[in-house]
Amino acid sequence: MDVPTRSSRARRNDAARGALLLALVGLAIPVAGYIAARQLDKVTIVHATAATCASAVLGIAAIVLGRRGQRNVERTLGRLGGGGTARAGRLLGALSLCLGLIAALALGVYELLNYLG
Repeated sequence: MDVPTRSSRARRNDAARGALLLALVGLAIPVAGYIAARQLDKVTIVHATAATCASAVLGIAAIVLGRRGQRNVERTLGRLGGGGTARAGRLLGALSLCLGLIAALALGVYELLNYLG
């Protein structure tokens, strides 16, 4: 009888999966905000831009989790797997971070222009 041992059981790299999930959610927020601004009467494009700023937070979290996922792969000498997923999570997390920072900058400029005149 084959009894599974600790080393023969398939393990998952949850940090890599979490990084990819957070990055994808961070990239979906601007799209959802824009659709909400187009479809709903009470949501303006300014509200959608403010919601897009949350992409920066999710992007940072995705980058941190992606790095943790890559460290897990390195620590297990590649047996764990998920290195590509971790890399994709970090890349998309960086894109989400940039998108959120650009939205925050645009919102700041908009508010400054409204304040000045």
